[in-house]
Amino acid sequence: MSELSSNTSNKLGKNRLGVLGIVFFVVAAAAPLVGMTGAVPVAIVLGNGVAVPGTYLLVGITLLLFSVGYAAMSAHVTNTGAFFAYVGRGMGIVPGVGSAFVSLVAYITVQLAIYGFFGLVVAGQAAESLGITWSPYAWALIAWAISFALSWFSVDVGAKFLGVLMILEVSALALTALAVFFKGGGPNGLHLGESFSLGNIFSTKGGAPGIAIAFAFASFIGFEATAIYGEEARDPKRTVPRATYLAIGVITVLFALVSFAMVSGLGSNDVVGNILKSTNGLENPAAALFTVATTAVGSWLATIMKWLVLSSLFAGILAFQNSAARYFFAMGRAGVLPKMLSKTNVHGSPGNGSIVTAAVAGVTIVWFWLKGLDPYKTMFSWFSAMSVVAIMFVEVLVCIAVVLYFRRNKAATLWSGLIAPIAAVFGLVYGEYLLMSRFGLLAGTSQTDVDPTQVTWHLNSTGWVLVLLPFVVFIIGLVVAMAGRANHSDAAVSDTDEVFL
Repeated sequence: MSELSSNTSNKLGKNRLGVLGIVFFVVAAAAPLVGMTGAVPVAIVLGNGVAVPGTYLLVGITLLLFSVGYAAMSAHVTNTGAFFAYVGRGMGIVPGVGSAFVSLVAYITVQLAIYGFFGLVVAGQAAESLGITWSPYAWALIAWAISFALSWFSVDVGAKFLGVLMILEVSALALTALAVFFKGGGPNGLHLGESFSLGNIFSTKGGAPGIAIAFAFASFIGFEATAIYGEEARDPKRTVPRATYLAIGVITVLFALVSFAMVSGLGSNDVVGNILKSTNGLENPAAALFTVATTAVGSWLATIMKWLVLSSLFAGILAFQNSAARYFFAMGRAGVLPKMLSKTNVHGSPGNGSIVTAAVAGVTIVWFWLKGLDPYKTMFSWFSAMSVVAIMFVEVLVCIAVVLYFRRNKAATLWSGLIAPIAAVFGLVYGEYLLMSRFGLLAGTSQTDVDPTQVTWHLNSTGWVLVLLPFVVFIIGLVVAMAGRANHSDAAVSDTDEVFL
C-alpha cells in the first residue's frame, strides 16, 4: 500500500518537549475556560449547587490516585500509545489492542465534539461582532485546516502555540477568582465549609450530586495524554510523571477555585437561582462566569473571555488532533493497523496519523453539515458524552494493568503499584456508572417522555448506541487481536528502550 506522506522513519522526533510543553497540551485539552462557561453552571443548577467546587476537588483527587500508578508505569514503559502500551504490558496484547481501539474512539469523538461547539460559538460571535453569517460547520472546517497544518509540523511548534493560548486563558480565570477572593466574595461572602464539605457534595437535597460528579469527570478528559508525548519528551522517565502530576494539579486547583469564586461571586445562599437568572434559565450558561468577571474586575475582562473561549476550544481541537494522530502511529507500529501509519514525516511528527485523523474529522463535519444536523445538540452533545464514557473505561483497564504489571515486576512501592490504583478503580467505576446512568442528560438522548434530570437510564435508540459503542469497539479490538492482526514480534523492548506493547 502506498504511503500517505513522505517520511523518514518510524521514530518520532526526540527531545522536543519538556514538562511545561507537555502540560500545555494536556491543560489545553481540558479546555478549562470552556468547562467553566459550559459545564460548571449546569452542574450547579442540576447537580449539587453550592458544593460543585468540592465535587471538582474530589474528582481531581480520584484522578490523582489514578496518576500515581500511571506515572509509575511511565518510568518503565515509554510509548506514544500510552494506554495501549500500558494495558498491553500489564494485561496482555489482546486487551491492549482492545483498549487501543477504545482510546482512538475517545480522542476522535472528543475532537469532533469540540469542532461542533467551536463552530457554533464562532458563528454566533462573528454574526454579532462582524456581521458575518456563515454556517457553524464552515468555521469548524477552517479550524480543521489550521489544526491539521499545525499537527503536521514538529510537536514543539504546537506546544508553543498552545502555551500562549493556555497562559491567556488561565490568567483570565485566575484574575477573576483572585478578584472575588480579594473582595471577600459576593453578596454572602466566602463559605469554604458549604462548598467543600462531603456532606454537601453527596447531599441529594435540592439536586442530584451524581450529575455534578458526571460533569466533573467530563471536564477532566485529556489529562491522561501526558504519556502520549513520552517518546518526544526530554528524559521521559522523569518528564512524564512530573507533567502528569502538574497537569492534574493545575486542572483540579483551577476548576475548584474558579468554581468556588463563581459560587461566592453570585451569592452562595441562592446560587442556583442566581445562575438561572444570569443565564436566562441556562439558555446562555457562559453568562454566569461573565457576570462574575464583570462584577469583580470589569466588563473588559468579560469581553476578553468571550474571545478566549474560542482560543480555548481551538487549543482543545489541536491537542486531540495530536493525541489521535499518535495513537494511529502507535497502532500502525505495533501491526494492529496498516504499517504506513507508523511512518513519520520530515518534521519528526506522525504525518500519516495526522492525515487519517484529519480525514475522519473532515468527512464527519461535512456529513453533519449536509444532513443539516444541529452542531450542539448532535455533534457536541453526542460525541462529548461518548468520549468520556470511553476514556474512563480505558482508565479502569489501565489501573488493573498497573497492578498486574507491578505484581510481576516488583518495581514499584505498595502505594504506587497496588493501593493507589485500586482506590482509583473504585472511584472511576463509580464515576463511569454515574456517567452512563446520566448519559441521556449529557448527550441529549433521553426518551421523549422522561425528564433526564430526574430519571436515569431511559435512553432512546441513539443514546443506547452511543453509550454502548465504546464497549462494542473494545470487543472488536479483542477479536482483531485474537485473529492475529497484532504483530507479536513488536511486543518487546527495543534497543532504544521503547516498549511497543
